[in-house]
Amino acid sequence: MHTVRKVDLPAVFFYIGLGLFSALCLLPLVLAFMVSITDESLLIRNGYSLFPEQFSMEAYRTLFRSLDVIGRSYAVSITVTAVGTLAAVIITTMAAYTLSNPNVKYRGALNLYFFITMLFSGGLVPWYLICKQLGLTDNLLALIVPSLMFNAFNMFLVRNFMESLPGALRESAYIDGANDLIIAFRIYVPLCVPVLATITLFYALAYWNDWFNAIMLVDNQKLYPLQYVLFKIRSNIEMLSMIPTGATTRYTPPAESAKMATVIVTIGPIVFLYPYLQRYFIHGLVIGSVKG
Repeated sequence: MHTVRKVDLPAVFFYIGLGLFSALCLLPLVLAFMVSITDESLLIRNGYSLFPEQFSMEAYRTLFRSLDVIGRSYAVSITVTAVGTLAAVIITTMAAYTLSNPNVKYRGALNLYFFITMLFSGGLVPWYLICKQLGLTDNLLALIVPSLMFNAFNMFLVRNFMESLPGALRESAYIDGANDLIIAFRIYVPLCVPVLATITLFYALAYWNDWFNAIMLVDNQKLYPLQYVLFKIRSNIEMLSMIPTGATTRYTPPAESAKMATVIVTIGPIVFLYPYLQRYFIHGLVIGSVKG
């Protein structure tokens, strides 16, 4: 006799609801892509639509008209993001380990010192003068070092995670003759993979989306990151769109579609990076946000 399997209705409704929610989360990205390939005149007349009447690749042709410039800016952004993220994670991890170590003197004062930086800023002028004095102009270091001074929130996230680990790990390592450098990188770092993956994503997003350092510190066009190059292209397109066209001119600059095209062009690397880190993301964020 064949046994009839009962259908778990709550589970069915749960997965249907989860699928609908996932589709809604993807909807903005799909809309951005569809707008980026929509004819500009239709956008002006009808607004945004998931199913445009006429497609056009003019926005992408405009963005990639100088393919060598886009390719070079992509290389700059990838280099800055990779080097800056790696260095920032190492510095943050070392600071977090130090502040989680109960043997460190004046640990409370150091924690307060870093906490103050979350509340107050030195201001733009001192920041710029310090960068000038350090020679952080017109070089790749200008895009890396000013953002390398780790975010205090990320540091406290890692510190709280480390404090939740058993203190006996450190004490037994001391007894076996290990120093703090070995303890930090051979014992604590492997155990802190979830929270380190979380701050890696934070730092990578910050470096990848940064264009402010390029505006303030870089004049060499060969060192412009992708975000700044696309920002300049989009600004030029918007400026052209505000110029009244003559009776013999029918060209409409793709101002609106170019905005969405820049979103699609810049979001790619982060979309590929997130799936590798997402399984650690929530775990690291939740555990590191509360002191164990």
